[in-house]
Amino acid sequence: MPAGDRRWLLRLVIAFAFSQAAVSMARPAVSYRALALGADERAVGVIAGVYALLPLFAAVPLGRRTDRGRCVPLLAVGAALIGVGCGLSGTAGSLAALAAWSGVMGLGHLCFVIGAQSIVARRSAPADQDRNFGHFTIGASLGQLVGPVAAGLLVSGQDGAMGRTSALALVVSAGVAAVSFLWLRRLEPPPTPRAADKARGKAERSRKARRAGSGKVSVRRILRSRGVPSGILVSLAVLSATDILTAYLPVIGEDRGISPATIGVLLSLRAAAAIACRLVMTPMIQRVGRTVLLTVSCLLGGLLCAGIALPVPVWGLALMLVALGFCLGVGQPLSMTTVVRAAPAEARSTALALRLTGNRLGQVAAPASAGLVAGVAGTGAPFMMLGVLLLGAAGLGVRSTPRDAAPSAPPSTPAQVKAKAPEEPPVPADEGPQRR
Repeated sequence: MPAGDRRWLLRLVIAFAFSQAAVSMARPAVSYRALALGADERAVGVIAGVYALLPLFAAVPLGRRTDRGRCVPLLAVGAALIGVGCGLSGTAGSLAALAAWSGVMGLGHLCFVIGAQSIVARRSAPADQDRNFGHFTIGASLGQLVGPVAAGLLVSGQDGAMGRTSALALVVSAGVAAVSFLWLRRLEPPPTPRAADKARGKAERSRKARRAGSGKVSVRRILRSRGVPSGILVSLAVLSATDILTAYLPVIGEDRGISPATIGVLLSLRAAAAIACRLVMTPMIQRVGRTVLLTVSCLLGGLLCAGIALPVPVWGLALMLVALGFCLGVGQPLSMTTVVRAAPAEARSTALALRLTGNRLGQVAAPASAGLVAGVAGTGAPFMMLGVLLLGAAGLGVRSTPRDAAPSAPPSTPAQVKAKAPEEPPVPADEGPQRR
C-alpha cells in the first residue's frame, strides 16, 4: 500500500492509544480504590475478573454483527462505555459497585477492540497483515505506557488519601477515553477505489452464498480450522499475563513497600518494551519465522514471570519487566494474524471475536485464580502461576499452521500477485464490464 493509503491506520492507532490509556489508567486505579475500600487480595482478584465477565458472553454476537456491517459505530459505543465505566468506578462507594462499573469498562474495551481489529483485517492485504497488526497494537502499548504512570502519579499525590486520589485517577481516565472520539472518522474504506469495490463485491457474493446455502459459519467450523485454537490459546496466555501484571503489581508494591508512582513507571517500562518489539517485528519474523518467534517469546516470558515472584530489588524488577514486555509484545499481533489467516474469509470478525472470548475467559479465570493463590501462598504466587501458563503457551506455539510458521513476505511483490492469481474466483459475466 502507498503511504497515503495508510492514514486510516494512523488514525486507528491514535484512537486505540487514547482508549487503551484510559483503561490502563483505570485498571491499577481500580485496584488501589478497592484496597482503600478494604479489599484483600482475593477481592482484588474477583474485581479484576469481573472486568472480563460481560465481554466473555458478548464477544461472539458482536463479532458476527461486525462481519455483517460497519465497524466504526462499534468503536464509538466502546469508547462511550469505557468512559462511563471509568467515571462511575471513581464514584463507587462499595466493592460491588466498583466491580459492576469495572465490568462496564471491560465491555466497552471489548467493543472497541473487536471493531478496530476488524478494520485492520478488512483493510490489510495478506502480505501486510503482520506489519499492520503490529503497528495497530503499538496503540495499545502507547496507552499502556502512559496510563499506569499517570495513574501512579495521581494516586500518589496525597499521603493517606488513597480513596480520594484513586477516584480522581478514574475520573481523569474517563476524560482520556472521550478524546478517542476525535479520531474515529474516515476509518472505513472509501466507496470509490477499485480495491475497495473488489473487496465489497467479494463480501457481497459471500453473503449471498451464505444466505442461499448453509447460512452463517458455525463457531464449531471456525474452531476446527487449523491454527485458530492455538492462536486463541496463545493469546489467552499472553493477555492473562499482561492483565495480572497490571492488577497485581500494585499489590506486590504494597507488600514490598514500593510506591504507586514507582509501580506506574515499572508498568510503563513493560509497555515501552512492547512498543520496541512491535517496531522490529517484521524483520524478526522474516529472520526466524512466526512459529519460532512465538514459541521462544512465550518460553522466555514464562521464565521472567516466575522471576517476578522472587524478592528482587526494584532495579532488578525493572530489568525483568523490560525483557518481559519485549516477549509479551510478540504474542498479541501474531495471534491476530494466525487467527485471521486460518479462519474462513467470511467469518474473520467472528474468529477475532472468538479470540477475544478466549482472552476474556483468561481475564475472568486468571485474576480470580491469582487472588485465591495469593491468599494462600502470598502475593508472589500469581506470577509463578503466570510462568506455568506461558510455558504451556510456548508448547501451543508450535501448533500454528504451516502458513503462519513461514517467514512473512515483504508487502506485495509482482511475483506474489502472479502466484496468487489462480486463487481468485472467476468473475461472473455480468460483472465484467463494471470491473473494467
